[in-house]
Amino acid sequence: MRPYVHVPAAKITGELEPNGHRTGFDSGDPKTAILKFDTEVKTGVWECQPGGWQSSREDTEVCYILSGRATITEGGTGTVYEVSAGDVIVQPKGWSGRWDVTETIRKVYCHGFD
Repeated sequence: MRPYVHVPAAKITGELEPNGHRTGFDSGDPKTAILKFDTEVKTGVWECQPGGWQSSREDTEVCYILSGRATITEGGTGTVYEVSAGDVIVQPKGWSGRWDVTETIRKVYCHGFD
């Protein structure tokens, strides 16, 4: 078992570690940055500059959007979601669709638990 984790707000909103471009991007210049928490599941803070890409989930991901804006389009239904600060999204295992970040987005994420 790993220890209890506490991450102060200043660290969540502060500088993140550069992490290169978003894999598979096809528009914009989506450079990413990350802060990984020391937990058994994949948890941390992720940020991405504007750009777009196709996405598919191998596991369920839960996200709380801290700042920014994105349009997320579900592949199967074409349903479009406009996400921004304060929103929570759940992308279930097997989900596929498209992310288009229109304003640098920052989220707290958790996946790898299913």
